[in-house]
Amino acid sequence: MSTLKYLPAEQRRAETVETVVQLAGEQNPGTITTAAIAKRMGLTQGALFRHFPNKDAILQAVMEWVAERLMARIEKAVQAESSPLAALESMFMAHVDFITEHPGIPRMLFGELQRPEETAPKRIAQTLIRRYGERLGRLFEDGKACGEIDAGLDAEASAVLFIGTIQGLVVQSLLAGDVSHMRRDAPKVFAIYQRGIRSAS
Repeated sequence: MSTLKYLPAEQRRAETVETVVQLAGEQNPGTITTAAIAKRMGLTQGALFRHFPNKDAILQAVMEWVAERLMARIEKAVQAESSPLAALESMFMAHVDFITEHPGIPRMLFGELQRPEETAPKRIAQTLIRRYGERLGRLFEDGKACGEIDAGLDAEASAVLFIGTIQGLVVQSLLAGDVSHMRRDAPKVFAIYQRGIRSAS
């Protein structure tokens, strides 16, 4: 009998989230069933439902995991740099690396955003974008203060462009069927973005 049955609840929940992220990288997230999740984990659906009441609860846990891991990753990247522009580049590349490592995440997110109703995963994604934008805003202000970034920069528009640029790389990599395109193109794309925001002096 498998010892997986005896994992603590929190560990089982974490394993479920990671399993869903893996499955989403292999197939259309919309086709992932609780039966498929349980099968990959070597469990019965009943065992899975002891930790999550339904599939929506699993998706909510996945989005919470994404938000927590991505923000921790970019914060670590930012803190490792001594200048705002270098921190912005590290943040950009850390985000790209995160998606490259977990290609199922954007597929899940795009699928969730297509649902017309308000959902918990969608609210988590909205909160994540807001927090992300606020973090960018602080870097823009730091860059203005030290003279690295154009003093007249529209911080809100620049945050939209930063996030949108990554989203564009994601979409193109999904169309190409190869997320490694993101890692290859990201430095060149960020160099163009940086030229648009840096101080001329």
